[in-house]
Amino acid sequence: MKNKKRFTSDHTILACFVGYIVQAIVNNFVPLLFLTFHAAYGIPMTKITLLITFNFGLQLLIDLLSAGFIDRIGYRAAAVLAHICAAAGFLLLTVLPDRMGDPFIGLLLAVMIYAVGGGLLEVLVSPIVEACPTKHKESAMSLLHSFYCWGHVGVVLLSTLYFHLFGIENWKTLALCWAVLPLLNALFFTQVPIASLIGEDEKGLSLGELAGMRSFWILMLLMTCAGASEQAVSQWASTLAEMGLGVEKTVGDLAGPLSFALFMGTSRALYGKFGEKIPLERFMLLSGILCVCSYLLIALSPVPALGFAGCALCGFSVGILWPGTFSLASAKMRRGGTLLFALLALAGDLGCSGGPTFAGVCADLAGGSLQRGILCAAIFPLFLMIGLRMLRKGS
Repeated sequence: MKNKKRFTSDHTILACFVGYIVQAIVNNFVPLLFLTFHAAYGIPMTKITLLITFNFGLQLLIDLLSAGFIDRIGYRAAAVLAHICAAAGFLLLTVLPDRMGDPFIGLLLAVMIYAVGGGLLEVLVSPIVEACPTKHKESAMSLLHSFYCWGHVGVVLLSTLYFHLFGIENWKTLALCWAVLPLLNALFFTQVPIASLIGEDEKGLSLGELAGMRSFWILMLLMTCAGASEQAVSQWASTLAEMGLGVEKTVGDLAGPLSFALFMGTSRALYGKFGEKIPLERFMLLSGILCVCSYLLIALSPVPALGFAGCALCGFSVGILWPGTFSLASAKMRRGGTLLFALLALAGDLGCSGGPTFAGVCADLAGGSLQRGILCAAIFPLFLMIGLRMLRKGS
């Protein structure tokens, strides 16, 4: 009873905010060290980039398998486990490469462990916030997802500052520092109240029941297009920054992704603040239109700087699409439970991997023109808008 008096659902939401910051560290810290790993351990860059593939590939697998696992052990135990895995991965990152015969295997094992934490967090934090007894759930969900953006910006800026002050060769100390945050949040999750998405007298929908519902497939389409619309530009943001600002690659690698994440986080935070005044579906539809406009600006502008501005505009436009789809799903399929959120996360991650690939393939077919590839990828926000209209007619 003491914990219930001390901690409220506001603390639960705060813990989830920090959880998304942890996931941002999981996805964005190690790529800053790729050149360091190459120089220190003599690992070819082709092998090092496999770390990204394993990270996101394992997170996809967790998305697919986690629903039954999470429901068995409960949200609290799963959230604590996720943070412990994230912290353990960062800790092992500083130890295993020097202890293994092949440093790459050590790096890979560490990445796989924290990827389990990242995958669980992606599935967990949204339904935990959705289950909290808040009045404006769409706003809370949008604000929640903005913290991934702030985490992305924070880990890159703080890591870059650390490397500048203390030298990148001391990266292991920073990795240990990043491990502290998930450990502290794991302790926090042992104390905060956690509600269930499904009432005590209700039973969650099965996979067969979900698959038989038209709205489920429309929501899966929305989530896939949301991920694709976001990453088709985000993954090329550094290149667009180099072209638009005329800067060297190192600066472009910072300016492009950070401006995209900053504007995306701003969009989510604004809806989190004022979302109760704007119907979610209308805001998502307007965001889809703005997203198409940003794609056209990137693809067709004769001025490279405007193309870079289109990249930032795209970040702002896609901000609501991912969390908004979660909110729509929860409102329209109230007994979807953890399974629904896990499948939506899977669809979103498939879109995140497929969007940049589609843009790249189209660019190659157009003679290496990145603008043409981005133009072709405009089908994703277009399909998203079609899905929104279908969902509205079916409701």
